[in-house]
Amino acid sequence: MRFELTKEFIAELRQKIVAADHLWIQEQVLELHYAEIAEILDKLTNDEAKFIYFMVDEDTQADILMELEEEVRDRFLASLSSKEMADQLENLDSDDAADILGELPDDKIQEVISQMEDDEAAEDIVDLLNYDDDTAGGLMQKEFFQANVDWPVNQAIIELRKQAADVEKVYNIFVVDDDEHLLGVLSLKRLLFANARTKIGSIYQSKKIISVKTSDTAELVAKVMEKYDLVSVPVVDYQNKLVGRITLDDVVDYIKEEADKDFQMATGISDKVDSDAAIWKVSFSRLPWLIIAMFGGTIGAKVISNFEDSITTIPAMAFFIPLITAMGGNVGVQSSAIVVQSLARGDKDLGRILPKLIREGSVGLMNGLILSSLIFLVATVFVNMHLGVVVSLSLFTVILFAAIFGTLFPMILNRYKIDPALAIGPFVTTLNDVIGIFIYFSIGLLLM
Repeated sequence: MRFELTKEFIAELRQKIVAADHLWIQEQVLELHYAEIAEILDKLTNDEAKFIYFMVDEDTQADILMELEEEVRDRFLASLSSKEMADQLENLDSDDAADILGELPDDKIQEVISQMEDDEAAEDIVDLLNYDDDTAGGLMQKEFFQANVDWPVNQAIIELRKQAADVEKVYNIFVVDDDEHLLGVLSLKRLLFANARTKIGSIYQSKKIISVKTSDTAELVAKVMEKYDLVSVPVVDYQNKLVGRITLDDVVDYIKEEADKDFQMATGISDKVDSDAAIWKVSFSRLPWLIIAMFGGTIGAKVISNFEDSITTIPAMAFFIPLITAMGGNVGVQSSAIVVQSLARGDKDLGRILPKLIREGSVGLMNGLILSSLIFLVATVFVNMHLGVVVSLSLFTVILFAAIFGTLFPMILNRYKIDPALAIGPFVTTLNDVIGIFIYFSIGLLLM
């Protein structure tokens, strides 16, 4: 039966924590899946969470820690001493431990590392901290199965049993030579069915081995794993020496983080801010684009003031200003989103994007014709035919311009190494508003 977290359960749990009712907590909480325990700890205070957390065995502690909400985990770890934090990090995969440590100040990192009793684990974490977060080296973990090409199967099984203490998930076995050069991959199934005296060199796969280098971007790693349908990929250095592996869950985490960044960028939030951050910090993360939108609105107002005589002569023109600006913004965002999606998937060359440009222009043309025809009928019925012609022609022009501009603008940003997700944000919407108003009143002035 699936566990459902309720306010009543949290209230009762808090009472049991105060009463130190270990038996109730063991039966009602610790028997749950670690993801559900993490969900419970997200709702508790630090002291309450620590009471339950330290009742759990070490392996489950590591799973719970990585399932906690990021801000809850940061707050929880900050409440631990350097020694307690070191003990917790030793239970994690090296990549997860490095990610957590990487958020701390340098002096705190050194302090925590010095408290680690497992020198090999500390060395692995320090090695990973030297790589940028958005590279294969920053994504990889140091725990993996490897077998020497000259080992017989029975020796390989013995050695792999020793390695199993550090490897939580087994996807495949990487085959290396005496100098740690990656030679190929061996499936666990093939190893188990092989004769005990057969050498690894005669049963592993050595052709078409897919690997990535430590300096490869995280984006490239994600594309490689998607293209070849991999759940794990080996990471090698420039000498082709095996130094780590990247698993599918690490890539999924990266994709989610990038999606969150793009969403924030598209909604006008310039920096990542935790939900419980100080109000001033949240405010400053949103202000830049709000200021741009404000100045854009000011420019739009100035454009309207330049056509004051037209509005005075034909007041009904003012009725359709919101329509013109809204349609231009919507069409621009739709077109930008299509191109940004293509760029995110790796379609960077014009040959692969050009069909989308032509398609978006055609869609804009068709939508413009349909919508301008509809608004012509509406404006003619409720005002007059002259205004209907102005509004319909203006709407058609604005939609066509917005479709073309919304398609080209992300490509220009990408050309200059600027995140194209900006094209979906307030900037392009505000610019379309201003230009749309200008087109509307210019056509109105010419025809009426």
